[in-house]
Order: sequence, then C-alpha cells, then structure tokens
Amino acid sequence: MYGDEATVRRILTEHGDTWAVVGLSANPNRAAHGVARVLQAHGKRVVPVHPKAETVHGEQGYASLADIPFDVDVVDVFVNSDLAGAVADEAVAKGAAAVWFQLGVVDESAYERTRAAGLDMVMNRCPAIEIPLLG
Repeated sequence: MYGDEATVRRILTEHGDTWAVVGLSANPNRAAHGVARVLQAHGKRVVPVHPKAETVHGEQGYASLADIPFDVDVVDVFVNSDLAGAVADEAVAKGAAAVWFQLGVVDESAYERTRAAGLDMVMNRCPAIEIPLLG
C-alpha cells in the first residue's frame, strides 16, 4: 500500500481544496465523473484536466495541468499507469502539495520521485472511498 492513513487524512483535510482531476471528462459513465462529484459534495473545487478541456460539474476544463492559470493543491490521477508518472512529474512542476493515483493506477518510480520532491502521495486508492471513513 502506498500512502498510510496519516497521509490519506492529510491530503483530504490539510492540503487545500482545489483538486485537479486528470482524466475527468463530461462522460458520466467514467469513474472520474462520479468521484469528482463526491469531492465536490465534500467541499473540494474540482478542476477537470483532459485533452478535450470540457467543462464538467460547472468547472472549466483544461487540456493539461500547465494550462491551469491558478494553483492546485492536489492532483488526482485517472489515467493508465503507463501515463501516470508523467502526470506526477507535471504535478511537481505545477507546485501541487499532493498527488493521488486512483484505484488501479500504480507507478512505483513515480511514487518515489514525487515523495523525493516533497509531495504527499497515495496510489491505488480512491478519495471517494476514503472521505467517508474520516469520521
């Protein structure tokens, strides 16, 4: 498991409320769509990041993290594991405080690089599952 309970709690409660969700599109059948809705219901601002740059859940989308013209606190990653490492590197460059790789997204070298850069990170977990467990 990558990311202990203290790290999960810190990301969800202390790192800020602006979450860039990479892979979030207007397609309601995708997991990112539902997770983003849960994040919003818990007070997070969800910024869609997808090549189509679609507006989702009332928030303007951007084609990449670099295109977002404001700071983001957490980068939530819904792309395949083979693409996730590059996203983690972009999150470091963007100045995010944390990176969250969703269920099934694992890249051990990205985890090590991101942690070495000073960011909190979890992999293979879902904030929509973890938020209700905070109590």
